[in-house]
Parts: sequence; structure tokens; C-alpha cells
Amino acid sequence: MPASAWWVCGFLPLLAVAAAAADPAKGSWEPLIRLPTEKGAAPAPAPAAPAAEEGATKWAVLVAGSSGYGNYRHQADVCHAYQILRKGGLKEENIVVFMYDDIAKNDLNPRPGVIINHPKGEDVYAGVPKDYTGKQVTAENFFAVLLGNKTAVTGGSRKVINSKSKDHIFIYYADHGGPGVLGMPNRPYIYAGDFIKVLREKHASKSYSKMIIYVEACESGSIFEGLLPEDLNIYVTTASNAVENSWGAYCPGMKSSPPAEYDTCLGDIYSVSWMEDSETHNLKKETLKQQYEVVSLEYTFFILVSGI
Repeated sequence: MPASAWWVCGFLPLLAVAAAAADPAKGSWEPLIRLPTEKGAAPAPAPAAPAAEEGATKWAVLVAGSSGYGNYRHQADVCHAYQILRKGGLKEENIVVFMYDDIAKNDLNPRPGVIINHPKGEDVYAGVPKDYTGKQVTAENFFAVLLGNKTAVTGGSRKVINSKSKDHIFIYYADHGGPGVLGMPNRPYIYAGDFIKVLREKHASKSYSKMIIYVEACESGSIFEGLLPEDLNIYVTTASNAVENSWGAYCPGMKSSPPAEYDTCLGDIYSVSWMEDSETHNLKKETLKQQYEVVSLEYTFFILVSGI
């Protein structure tokens, strides 16, 4: 096994569970990001950045699906995403954060109370709300939050996505994955069929107008490819297609390594690519398709220079 294997998903129990429920087509690894709805064609055009809809509220659900210091990067990704959304104008009350919260104050963290997502990055942990932490980070709570079902939530802040028909929803998930499954620190995991069912239910409730989903996980395309209906007005990009790995970023030994005191990856390539793009572009003008194309190129370049 190559030394870089731990930069990938490395979630063997999850993969074993997933293998019993799915048998995806085999394929060679491609260093590209693909939209799950591409079906081998060029990237599907995303809508141009529209003027703000009157009366529309923007919501976000951010999920770090892992625990343990070795998975530092997932909570770092989610904390960074939170900071970007807040700077972009989203209200804290409209952002729901799921993370185990065992990294910042971990004994192994060389900078206690601080989480970084870039070798020279600032603290991204400060100010992040602890909506659902520890044992509260579950698939059941995630689904209940997305559906706006406060009575089904167990513990936590009880904050939910109480969206209306004109509202926009952004979902970002970072963790390990396998064929048809996404990890969570507490079982059960998020299975493709269950997730798609919840998305259908959310659409049927007429409680959003547009939804965007970004997923960082190995084989994350398998969650949506051939499963996500095209009439739900949901735009998805994933770190990998149904048979690819996703990769850590700013890992020890990489050209862009973390500070010497860190022995773990600070982020994930797909995630830091879209977030660093978001920090350097006017998101009121950049379209989703434009970001997709930029991130795809950056992802490929990162792979090449990192020697993965």
C-alpha cells in the first residue's frame, strides 16, 4: 500500500458495509471532478448567477462526517466553509453545523483551540456554532434538519432548515465514502437511497427553489449518479465519480506541506479548491459552472504537483 493511502478515504468498515449493498462498475482513476449528471458528456451548464430573489432566504447545512485527530481535515474543511458563508452574508441562524468537535482541543493538536485549513491559514474554528456535536452527529439528525423537522431532532441546538418555497439551500459534506454510502461518526451511515428519498421529500414539500450540494468523499458520485431525479432543481458536484478516490490536501510530504508540527492533512483537494476559489472571486458574478471548471483544473493541477 503506498504511503499516501491514508490521505484517501481509508474507511474500510464503511466500504465493507457499502460493498454488501452495491456493486458499481469498475473503472480507472481519472484526476478530474465530474458532475454526477454528466453521463460521460461535457459538464452540464449551471445557471448563471441570478439577481437575488425578493423574499428568498439562503440556508446552509455543513457536515463533517468523521471524528478523530487523523481526520483533522474534514472539520477544518467545514469550519472554513462556515467562515466563507458568514463573510458572504449568510446569517448564523441560517447555517447548521454538524461536527464531532474533537479536533480543536485534542491533545494531539499542536495549536490548542485552533484549526487551520491551509499551511499559512488563519484560525477557522473561532466563532463556528456547535449545533450538533459528538453523539448528535447522526444521519437521522441530518435528515431531520434538512426537512425542517424539529420534533425529530435529538439533542443539539435544535436548529433546522425552516425554509420556504423561494429559498435557496446549500449542503456541504466532507468525510469518507464508499459505493452508495457516506460516513458518519455515529451509525447508521448516510446511504444513497435514504438521502435521495429525503431530497425528494424536501422537493415535494415545496420548501426551496434552488439547492446546491457539494460532497467531499471517495466514490461520492455514486450517491447521485443514476439516482438523483433531474426535476428536483438540485445542482451537485462531487470530489470523485462513482469509482474514484478523493484526496487529502496540505499533507505531510506534499509539496505544499503543513507546518512541521502537524502530522496530518489540513484539508481535502476538492474542498480547498472550491473554497480558495470562493475567496478570490466575486461570487455574485461567478457562476456555478465557472467555479466547477476552475476547481476541476485546480484539482488536476494539485494532483500532478503533489505526485499522488
